[in-house]
Amino acid sequence: MSFPANVHISKHPCLRAKLSQLRSGTTSAKEVKSLVHEIALIVGCEALAVALSTAVGPKDKTPLDFEYDTTVVTPETISLVPILRSGLGMVEALQTILPEPVPVHHLGLFREPTTLEPVEYYNNLPEHVHSGSDSHNAPRPTSSLAIILDPVIATGGTCAAAIQTLREWGAQRVLVLSLLGAEPGVLRAAAEWPEGVDIWLAAVDGELTSHGMLKPGLGDVGDRLFLTIGK
Repeated sequence: MSFPANVHISKHPCLRAKLSQLRSGTTSAKEVKSLVHEIALIVGCEALAVALSTAVGPKDKTPLDFEYDTTVVTPETISLVPILRSGLGMVEALQTILPEPVPVHHLGLFREPTTLEPVEYYNNLPEHVHSGSDSHNAPRPTSSLAIILDPVIATGGTCAAAIQTLREWGAQRVLVLSLLGAEPGVLRAAAEWPEGVDIWLAAVDGELTSHGMLKPGLGDVGDRLFLTIGK
């Protein structure tokens, strides 16, 4: 498979083995939750090692009273944007990696069953006031880096819609973290905003079923996490 430069597929052997475990239909809901967390942790570490940098922070002292310069990450304004429902399973992993708490903004999108196109049903991104506002209505900054959390990129429609929503909101860059993607869907999402988006995945499957599911895929991760299979 040939992908554009803004698509990054992990080669981590432990991650590949964990993904294989997650694919199994016999994996329990408890194990699914743990595996989603662990895979997100590895993918997140790889992605943030590239997307973030460090700067010198204020001075501090060790327990032995030695002074040292602290280290902070940049950019300073980072937000996590899980796609409901399944993206919730990845939030804790990213919160574990980041050294300071960051806002979590939720987006709700579902695929219309006939067209497989995304429909937004929930958006709690805070209202953005543009920098031209006067001093009595000071601008509220959006994220320099918005991190979309969505375990699976299938047709790519939901991911592309989320990217466009965050771009219109004012995010300067978007990072998409997924466990697994379908080749056509990943290409569609990567083309939505090539200069502003990087997509990081554990692996890519080559096919989609007629119902827009990955083959062999993981099944519906949200249903597996929240025990709503067969709803």
